[in-house]
Amino acid sequence: MTNEPRWHKSSYSSNGGDCIEVAANLAALHGVVPLRDSKNPSGPVLNTSAASFVSFVAGVKAGEFGAH
Repeated sequence: MTNEPRWHKSSYSSNGGDCIEVAANLAALHGVVPLRDSKNPSGPVLNTSAASFVSFVAGVKAGEFGAH
């Protein structure tokens, strides 16, 4: 494990749209998942708990947030 975030963008974001990057490698070590805007990698980072991120991803997969 490293203390440095290893940023990952979803393979679904190849269209150049509004995307986020996650650094899930910090979840096990620190219990947080950093998120940032892929179009502004030097911009602010939002840290969310690993449990909240897992819940969010499950909601997205279940279609709870709808499409726009």
